[in-house]
Amino acid sequence: MNSSPKLRSPFVFASLLGMLVSGTTAAAEACQRETFEDVGYIVCGFDLADSDVRLFWRQPDGGPYATFAALATALDLKGLRLDFAMNGGMYGDDLSPIGLHVEDGKTLRDANTATSRQRPEPNFYKKPNGVFYIGDGTAGVMTTEDYLARPPGARFATQSGPMLVIDGDLHPAFIVDSDSRKPRNGVCAPTPTEVRFAITEGSVNFYDFGRFFHDHLGCNNALFLDGGSAPGIYAPELGRDDAPGHGGYGPIIGIAGRK
Repeated sequence: MNSSPKLRSPFVFASLLGMLVSGTTAAAEACQRETFEDVGYIVCGFDLADSDVRLFWRQPDGGPYATFAALATALDLKGLRLDFAMNGGMYGDDLSPIGLHVEDGKTLRDANTATSRQRPEPNFYKKPNGVFYIGDGTAGVMTTEDYLARPPGARFATQSGPMLVIDGDLHPAFIVDSDSRKPRNGVCAPTPTEVRFAITEGSVNFYDFGRFFHDHLGCNNALFLDGGSAPGIYAPELGRDDAPGHGGYGPIIGIAGRK
């Protein structure tokens, strides 16, 4: 496919208007079940003025958290409560990130710009892949190339791939009506101070998943985090505390609130 499929104009459902709330109840009320073209999703939206979105990977002893429960326990010891979590990008068998990983302004893993010779290409290597980053009160999704060319001053960042939506267009490799339908999750920042996380409650192909982010969530740039048995979410208000599908999670995106 030589050019990116064009998308229709964004249509953001009214239900999203109530997703961003202030104060200590922000995370507890942020996650909603929604449907788009007969596929169920959980969508969690956060305003960065109210929610401290961070990335977690390694515990103080150097080992990965691996599960949401372990992260929740570690936060509890600090007098904090895990309000929300989602697997935060692709990782290897040792649970280390495949690509860029930044925590508290420190680069723990450099960006991965390699090209895979494997065919078909693994999802991470379907160029362009991208980076979800959080700065001081701002967040965004950029292609890896743009992120490296114009670093946004990230406090936290994770690299994954492929990009789902790139400046309003779907990734050029996506195929309409593809039969590769799997559970998937992803992230976008519809404005510089808001983030949206989504995970399917069924199976979807990349083309339709990208359209969900653009047409339903109103995002001009969105990033795939993972798929198959790997996606997971921690949303207690919806009864979700997903066990990892590959022996543990690598990077975890989380929100910690005061008890």
